[in-house]
Amino acid sequence: MKSRLLHNVDEHLHVAKAALREFLLHGAKYAFPPTFGAATRGVPTAYAAPPLASLISQPSELAPVWPDPAGERRGMALHPLYPTVPKAARADPVLYESLALFDALRSGAARERELASQLLGERLT
Repeated sequence: MKSRLLHNVDEHLHVAKAALREFLLHGAKYAFPPTFGAATRGVPTAYAAPPLASLISQPSELAPVWPDPAGERRGMALHPLYPTVPKAARADPVLYESLALFDALRSGAARERELASQLLGERLT
């Protein structure tokens, strides 16, 4: 409540969408700094995952992946916000895209962050 990301209406908590949007777009990389690891098998994220994968030309270096033994791609580990993110992402394509965009915000280069900001912002309005 102190962060003003939630507000209480009739004894029910509701997300303050404008505040959440502002926090995600401008505070993600500070509140949730990216942690990278070694090359591993995993689930593509950030610019290597939809929807950014179709908008950004893929570099020749290893793409960021959430470490996961069941993952379909080899890449550089970008540790997810929570250990079960890869499993949840496989079960829900919309959640997967949103989490991948969030990773682009917190770990990407300027162009990736700009596109992710635009796409995630559209989803939050």
